[in-house]
Amino acid sequence: MTQATETLGARPASYGRVLGAVSAAHFVSHYYILLLAPLLPFVRAEYNVSYTEIGLAFAAFNVVSAALQTPAGFLVDRLGARPLLIAGLLIGACAFVVAGLVDSFWVLVAMFALAGVGNTVYHPADYALLSQHIPHDRIGHAFSIHSFAGMMGSAVAPVTLLTMHGLWGWRGAFIGAGMLGFAVAALLLAVRAQGAAPAPAAPARTGGNASATGWRLLMSPPILLNLVFFMLLAMMSGGVYNYSAVALGALYGTPLTTANVALSMYLLLSAIGVLAGGYAATHTARHALVATLSLVAIALSTALIANVDLGSSLIVVAMAFGGFFFGFIMPSRDMIVRAITPPGSFGKVFGFVTTGFNIGGIISPLMFGAIMDHGSPQLVFMLVAAFALLAIVLVATGPKRTVAG
Repeated sequence: MTQATETLGARPASYGRVLGAVSAAHFVSHYYILLLAPLLPFVRAEYNVSYTEIGLAFAAFNVVSAALQTPAGFLVDRLGARPLLIAGLLIGACAFVVAGLVDSFWVLVAMFALAGVGNTVYHPADYALLSQHIPHDRIGHAFSIHSFAGMMGSAVAPVTLLTMHGLWGWRGAFIGAGMLGFAVAALLLAVRAQGAAPAPAAPARTGGNASATGWRLLMSPPILLNLVFFMLLAMMSGGVYNYSAVALGALYGTPLTTANVALSMYLLLSAIGVLAGGYAATHTARHALVATLSLVAIALSTALIANVDLGSSLIVVAMAFGGFFFGFIMPSRDMIVRAITPPGSFGKVFGFVTTGFNIGGIISPLMFGAIMDHGSPQLVFMLVAAFALLAIVLVATGPKRTVAG
């Protein structure tokens, strides 16, 4: 398999260099996911289209990503993670530059579909490179840095895109975002030029699935459980990210400013929690226990918010508490998947299970939007808590073995 033998160079590895380049790519992936949202009013006004019509761009991106991410994982394992990651960055960058240059709404939609093609490689390629080139005793920390970089991409996208819009208009912001993708692709090329050799991947123990390959491996119960696990996490985050502010206002009359502060603290503490979770994942092999305790904390805090009017100060604290543990779970989540993945299959497995993000991202807006339309804001938080409890069941029924260190 290409994946098993791929290197980034000939000299001894610089793990920080590999981690930095891969994390930069993850930063770009999250940046691109949020590209249209802050610029939407300006794009919509210029093309004189409805919210439904401009929603086609979001739909095109997500549907293409969901459909092609697993095939992209197979290609990562066959052709190598690094060239496909560079290709994905270049495809996304070119798509947004063209969208900025060409004065056509339908070209914009088509370019978001093309950007969805580029988006398919990030998760399978990133996790494959980290699993191949980072030693086992550092992989939990590497996963946390990788997740943290993605969160930072989401965090800085609105302010930087609006700044570029102020300078050059929304088209200039699209082109500037494209330049970011070209720059990180060049960084990945430079990593190879400077040299970085892989750390041997530790063998994965998968119980009865060790000999499974291809779609047989992906359809095995442990992998399918993780697909659903990722989907539940995406639906939890979708409920909190998109609907917590309006739900708090409808439920308790929480001022919008306070509700947005609470959401901001949730996001900030999630980023901090990812780093803390990386430390935990590095220093324990009991990743299922870490995930379970984190999910219990999320369920309890969210149920508390749903049923008790905490007031402005405590609602911020409760949201921050839940956000910390949502971040804390992520490195252990990735370690659970790595533990059941045979060597040579990191691309296809991570590509498949992270499709759960796309599935959850398609379902959650429809579900939570319908809940709010029917005047049930309490149910938003109760449903997030219920998803956390369901995720605990999946973790508890999953394989308990971990990768041998």
